[in-house]
Amino acid sequence: MRTEKVDTSTNVVSVLEEVPITERNDFNPFSQTSSKLIAGLRKECIEFRIRLNLAKLVVRNYRNPMRWLQIIRTLDRRRRMFLGESRIKKIAKAGGKYYWDLYIPGWPSVTFDDFFEAEISRIAPVSIKTNRFANIFIAITKKCPLRCEHCFEWDALNGKEKLTLSDLKTIVQRFQERGTAQFQITGGEPMLRVNDILEILKCSRQETQFWILTSGFNFTFENAKKLKDAGLTGVVVSLDHFEPEAHNLFRGFKNSFSWVERAVGNSIASNLATALSICVTKSFVTESNLMAYAELAKRMGVSFIQILEPKAVGHYKGMEVSLKPEQERILEAFYWKMNYDNKYLSYPIVSYHGYYQRRIGCFASGNRNLYIDTDGDLHACPFCQTKIGSALSENLDHSIQQLQSVGCHSFRNASI
Repeated sequence: MRTEKVDTSTNVVSVLEEVPITERNDFNPFSQTSSKLIAGLRKECIEFRIRLNLAKLVVRNYRNPMRWLQIIRTLDRRRRMFLGESRIKKIAKAGGKYYWDLYIPGWPSVTFDDFFEAEISRIAPVSIKTNRFANIFIAITKKCPLRCEHCFEWDALNGKEKLTLSDLKTIVQRFQERGTAQFQITGGEPMLRVNDILEILKCSRQETQFWILTSGFNFTFENAKKLKDAGLTGVVVSLDHFEPEAHNLFRGFKNSFSWVERAVGNSIASNLATALSICVTKSFVTESNLMAYAELAKRMGVSFIQILEPKAVGHYKGMEVSLKPEQERILEAFYWKMNYDNKYLSYPIVSYHGYYQRRIGCFASGNRNLYIDTDGDLHACPFCQTKIGSALSENLDHSIQQLQSVGCHSFRNASI
């Protein structure tokens, strides 16, 4: 069976040494790709259509016009809790859908409607069954060629595989039955099980969207097209420095930066939503470094930049890696500038989780998100590693309730 081929004694790194950096179907992402970002009047017109869609969802679910006003006002009030009176200046387009947040399903889609019906149901319960989760992060393999400085699965890295393809299908099915808007497929390096990912996509419900979180390894043009055709929505490629040598050192492999370039180009060419993700260390967080990274992301043509803060788990366990308050302020200023300043309309949208978590709380811990590790065990998120039950257990719902009661290690639970 396919999963047995993943778990062999073959040295993963030695195999990768034989993988060419370029191939016939790949190309230079800097010269042949471009950002699909929309701003100005066109963006306002699209947003108006989205607001009409949301209004229709409210009217469809509630008979009382007074309740319509209540729901709409509450949604707007929650938006202002995050952002004040400002609205994001741009939206991204990929695969015929529009995005203004990396973890909200693209519009128009059934998934988008289901996602927002779940949100309005949290304000006032609706009669229909709604999504239970916004995002499920699922690590499908322990295998990885890299030795990343910040790896949160360090203790399990390149160990014996536990989850079979059948297990993965079962887990996805169980969480789809409970209502899940999006699955974020991670690892290890998930592209080492690309054929299994294709099988999962082909047998999953179409109303769920799937993303892959990858180092860029094996994300060839051929694989990108196959994944897109099977139903993949988007790709988040890890890039932890704008200087190739620094990124390769952080990732522990000499070709890592080249994989990122290739993967981004192939993803955009396949009409997949595309993001870069960076773990910002203490030594990295300066305004000049963040701007240099944004310039590179703009040239690469991605729609999103995701900012992750280092946590003392995995390879960082026991280390003082948390950012200082002044560094958090630099990140928040960068987040605000990229998303709400007219000077940066052509730059990718920035997704910075710490900005929201410090204001409203954490949406993980079984609230809207949770993490399933390479053994199939449940955690609050990849950075809050306290195993509570198994995704394959008959007691799944009880385990989810326990996750909620334990909460996030770093932030309070979100109250909305």
